[in-house]
Amino acid sequence: MTRILVTGATGYIGGRLVPELLAAGYDVRVLARHPQRLDARPWRSRIEVVEGDASDPAVLARALASVDVAYYLIHSMGSGRQFEVRDRRTALAFGTACRESGAGRIVYLGGLYPEDEELSPHLGSRREVGEILLASGVPTTVLRAAVIIGSGSASFEMLRYLTERLPVMVTPRWLDTRIQPIAVRDVLHQLVGSARMPPEVNRAFDIGGPDVLTYRAMMQRYAAVAGLRPRRILTVPLLTPGLSSHWVGLVTPVPSGIARPLVDSLVHEVVRKDHDIDRYVEPRSAGGIGFERAVELALQKVHDLDVSTSWASASTPGAPSDPLPSDPDWAGGSLYVDERDCTVDASPERLWTVIEGIGGRRGWYSWRLGWWTRGLLDRVVGGPGLRRGRLHPDSLSVGDPLDWWRVEALERGRLLRLRAEMRLPGQAWLELSAGTDGHGRTLFRQRALFRPRGLPGELYWAAIRPFHDVVFGGMQRNIAHAAERTEENR
Repeated sequence: MTRILVTGATGYIGGRLVPELLAAGYDVRVLARHPQRLDARPWRSRIEVVEGDASDPAVLARALASVDVAYYLIHSMGSGRQFEVRDRRTALAFGTACRESGAGRIVYLGGLYPEDEELSPHLGSRREVGEILLASGVPTTVLRAAVIIGSGSASFEMLRYLTERLPVMVTPRWLDTRIQPIAVRDVLHQLVGSARMPPEVNRAFDIGGPDVLTYRAMMQRYAAVAGLRPRRILTVPLLTPGLSSHWVGLVTPVPSGIARPLVDSLVHEVVRKDHDIDRYVEPRSAGGIGFERAVELALQKVHDLDVSTSWASASTPGAPSDPLPSDPDWAGGSLYVDERDCTVDASPERLWTVIEGIGGRRGWYSWRLGWWTRGLLDRVVGGPGLRRGRLHPDSLSVGDPLDWWRVEALERGRLLRLRAEMRLPGQAWLELSAGTDGHGRTLFRQRALFRPRGLPGELYWAAIRPFHDVVFGGMQRNIAHAAERTEENR
């Protein structure tokens, strides 16, 4: 049986590719920095997982042992020299490890770009990564796609929220640039089919759907599919890609740090130049899924709460990633704690239902204006704010985004630990737990923790400390009351 390695399996494309490969009969191994984020996936028991970083040669050697095909689905969403250096270093390490392990093929999903224009750092790095892998000495397939239309994709969410929230808008000139979008189902089909390419194939292929549209036309067609009135759009030349990304970050759930690479891509005309991929991977249908049908399929998934992966599944650029220090007397610096306990006149199960349902549309059970204002400030400086919401209204899994938090630990029925991904001068966690005290009463414990980074972090903690009773005290009281009301109404 052909053994396949998938990197980036906790991300948007990787999380959808794994079950497709399994359905095609492949033996799948996954390389993941945070394997616990895969625990809730229905296919988890059918794969082998190697824990580690894709830039570590020792980790790569373990992950690539006896692998026939390796999928490289790692992208650093960001810009600037550090972003490009990180992508270059990881791609070089991956290509070298594949050659040394004897892997038969590398498959990489990159971006579609024009050949004769100066590219943005984002697209330039995508091109460079493809070139590095093609020069690795291992037969490589590089698939180059423009806008991917699918439930939960960053491109789709940007299009969706811009269209739905702004019936009248002043927009940048890139709305009139020609784009060839592609349905995520067609992307996955091309990725799976690329595993079977003959060994002499070592090249890049453009992929795209049957429609070539401007972004303006995409917005109007989306509005028609979604049952909205036609949008009134005025184009002005003043909005640069940088300003556009901040505009997108304020209007949509996509933070400006992720919006900037997307906007940079849309500045260029991105239309496929050939259909050579069809010689090796038979299309699913004539020309692929059209734009309107792709939007219909994506919206149906959203309405059915069946979005299996999302752009928010990947960590926000610049967000802290270290886990909570396990030692309560942690000696690596200050660790400030706001801890509150209370008893609740409801069963632990009722309390847990409220805890697991926190955030998103339900909010945070205290001082709505304060949470909204802090979320808006976070979005202004490029953070996720509160608009990421939840993947599912009632249940959570490790690794899920939850507004500006991410689920770091989950012991269902007992403990929920969230790690902040907002812009902070330090690292922050929020723990909510349900249990019983020595008298058998339901005990609700809440802990807010903050590890400051230098003097700015110390000043930040001092500035917000006076508001803790309003924010965290109010949260605990209102969560307890919500659980008690649920108990009374059962």
